Amino acid sequence: MYDLTGFQRDLLYVIAGLDEPHGLAIKEELEDYYEKEIHHGRLYPNLDTLVEKGLVEKGQRDRRTNYYTLTRRGRREINARTEWESQYIEH
Repeated sequence: MYDLTGFQRDLLYVIAGLDEPHGLAIKEELEDYYEKEIHHGRLYPNLDTLVEKGLVEKGQRDRRTNYYTLTRRGRREINARTEWESQYIEH
């Protein structure tokens, strides 16, 4: 997780929070959070990086639509990050 960009971490969190989201749903969630447009040229290469790192799996709904889910490793990375953050943030 330490070698991911902030944007890639945000992608992981969004994927974790949605049920098999497709690219457009992820894009819309992040646009709401960032309050600006996320371009396809930024979104999809970063999703591909998460797939290559084994944190996310990409599936196909139909010919035009892919969906994304966390792998077990992706879930472990988020949990480890949350534990690490909790050392520094009061609850």
